[in-house]
Amino acid sequence: MSPESPRSLRGRLAVVTGASDGIGTVIATRLAELGAEVVLPVRSAEKGRRALDAVRRVVPDAVASTRTLDLASLDSVDALVRGLREEGRPVHLLVNNAGVMTPPHRQETADGFELQWGTNHLGHAALTLGLLPLLRAGGARVVHQTSIAARRGRFDAAAVAAEPYDAMASYVQSKIAIGLFARDLQERSRTEGWGITSTLAHPGVSPTNLLAAQPGLGRERELAGRRVIRLLSRLHITGTVASAAEPAVLAATVPISDGTFFGPSRLIGGPAKALEAWEPFRRDDDARRLWALTLDAIGSRFAA
Repeated sequence: MSPESPRSLRGRLAVVTGASDGIGTVIATRLAELGAEVVLPVRSAEKGRRALDAVRRVVPDAVASTRTLDLASLDSVDALVRGLREEGRPVHLLVNNAGVMTPPHRQETADGFELQWGTNHLGHAALTLGLLPLLRAGGARVVHQTSIAARRGRFDAAAVAAEPYDAMASYVQSKIAIGLFARDLQERSRTEGWGITSTLAHPGVSPTNLLAAQPGLGRERELAGRRVIRLLSRLHITGTVASAAEPAVLAATVPISDGTFFGPSRLIGGPAKALEAWEPFRRDDDARRLWALTLDAIGSRFAA
């Protein structure tokens, strides 16, 4: 199924997490090109300034700004939610793009959760539910970014906290959770009359910074696989950073039906298209269980 062309976003407010570099900056730039005002919540003010410069190099008249956000801290998520609520403007697009991948040693968020679980899933779930009044006011589209790592398996909360620490298993669980949360958010919006649309995208494989040297995560040098991916990207076997952003851009901007999922036409690369949801995302019982576990973890201040 080939999606329609992205529509104009003139007069729309978009919030894009993880927009301080890589795929996120491309997504923010593409939304600005389509006329959206773009908010970039970032941990690093300096990286945020560089991202704004990158957006404005492509879109000189872009209306774009940064806010402070650390998804590994529920207090930080709460502060952003409160700030945006005080501004009182409807949010028309929320792109939950930020993420961390496979720290070599177990790390925890400020709230004591395994870092990937707490950042990739819980932080975004808290942000989404905290912003629900503004999303409802904007009749918003919410885009959740998953990974090809989640295409097989099943949600298993015990795997997140399992010992010894398994970096990839925790990453997979966080990305399966994202898919299930997207599904259940759409279903709850439909039954509760929230008026928002929840959809899902995956970027395929591209030479982003997820596998780069990240001393803050305990990784002093880039993983060998990143060098291979850069080579494959130059050969057009995997995607580029720009092409990897396109599934999320389509998910944010084209007409969709319930459960629409976007990704590259080949698993690891190619033009973006609508896809069938992967099997781990189709389990209603897992989705309901995840929702309850998520609300218990993030607390009542973010309750929908």
